[in-house]
Amino acid sequence: MPTPPVIATERALLHLLTPGNAHLVQAYHEANREHLEPWEPQRQRDFYTDESFRSIAERSHDAFLSGTEVKFIVVDRVSEKMVASCSFTNIVKGPLMACNMGYSVARVLQGQGLMHEVASAAIRYMFEVQGLHRITANHMPSNVRSERLLARLGFEREGYARAYLNIAGRWEDMVLNSLINPAD
Repeated sequence: MPTPPVIATERALLHLLTPGNAHLVQAYHEANREHLEPWEPQRQRDFYTDESFRSIAERSHDAFLSGTEVKFIVVDRVSEKMVASCSFTNIVKGPLMACNMGYSVARVLQGQGLMHEVASAAIRYMFEVQGLHRITANHMPSNVRSERLLARLGFEREGYARAYLNIAGRWEDMVLNSLINPAD
């Protein structure tokens, strides 16, 4: 059984999403509901319930154990509240050795470099511990903050996909980006 990682950065601790910390995720989503809505899939009313977050955490933990996903919740070292997330999903081993990365940061912490700090540490874990070769991350063309973050992290633009993801109830175009493990 893989050991659940805990990664320390200057300002935060990255913990694996588990049923034991689902309450932190729920509080984060409730506090940032309006901020996150334009960038995420449309949520049903029952998404914001205790049961929903517990179920999400259970599925995520099972996926970690099976090797198909690593979802980090980012907890502020001082407040001990969740302030961001950084997830690696659709992990495929074998000849591909790749995954998709997604992330979010609390509205009040935007533009302070926290997401760069967190994503850098999480990416290092995925390359060095999980042994992945490639990480993909996509952003809506209008999401300039994500575009700049991904460029700063070393991601390269690879393409443009029309009507790629259903975000906030609409099919949105996405800019496709990837990062190759520098050790490879």
